[in-house]
Amino acid sequence: MRMPVLFIGHGSPMIALEDSPLTDKLKQVGQKIQDIDGPVRGILSISAHWYKNANYVQSAAQPEQIYDMYGFPEALYQVEYPAKGDLAITEAVQAVLGDEVTLNDRWGVDHGSWTVLVHMFPAADIPVVQLSVNSQLGPRAAYDLGRKLAPLRDRGLLIMGSGNIVHNLRQVRGDIDGGTPQTERFAGFITEAVEAGDIEALLNYESHPDAAYAVPTPDHFRPFIMALGAADGDPARAFNRENRMGALAMDSYLFTESADQAGRYDL
Repeated sequence: MRMPVLFIGHGSPMIALEDSPLTDKLKQVGQKIQDIDGPVRGILSISAHWYKNANYVQSAAQPEQIYDMYGFPEALYQVEYPAKGDLAITEAVQAVLGDEVTLNDRWGVDHGSWTVLVHMFPAADIPVVQLSVNSQLGPRAAYDLGRKLAPLRDRGLLIMGSGNIVHNLRQVRGDIDGGTPQTERFAGFITEAVEAGDIEALLNYESHPDAAYAVPTPDHFRPFIMALGAADGDPARAFNRENRMGALAMDSYLFTESADQAGRYDL
């Protein structure tokens, strides 16, 4: 069977230190992927925090762990996730994307990746290679790029987008438990369309009345669109449908080859 595709809502970097139903679900999904779909050969991570003006892929054997966040408790900067790279994964990405992608090792494994992988695959024994989010691509072009990645799933690679369906830091408030009405409406619309397989509605998300509020900048939403493309029409299951601090939606999705396969995850 093909490896699944994931989109993970990562929210605050503090998720790395969290012990909650949300992180319990991440642990469950990571374990079940290995139990149901077999050993994961490697992880191709598409993180919102490597947002560049081109398609880049890493090739470093020992990518640096990037602490690309500021003003958090010291304990967060002590979290170590010593993921290794894998040139074979890099070369596989180059094979499917051709001259659309360029090698770039000036970055590493950033908090969009390691804060969730520390829960999903805590042993850090699965190679991780990051693919950048190209700021020059609109939704449909990002989706088409994601579709080109789909064959990598047949080689045992887990493709994971990491961002947020709703990510509006200007509207985040620590005194709000849950989501604002705009967040609730937009996140609900996206999940309904994902589970219905309505690709056109998802690619045209900007027409939703709350899109400008939910997605003021594309960086955290594009990994979802790229993961949607890599899923290549496979059915999806939503999990971690939780809204935080008003304007962060933690909704996450697992795309599998068949509805029967998805049902075995019991999310």
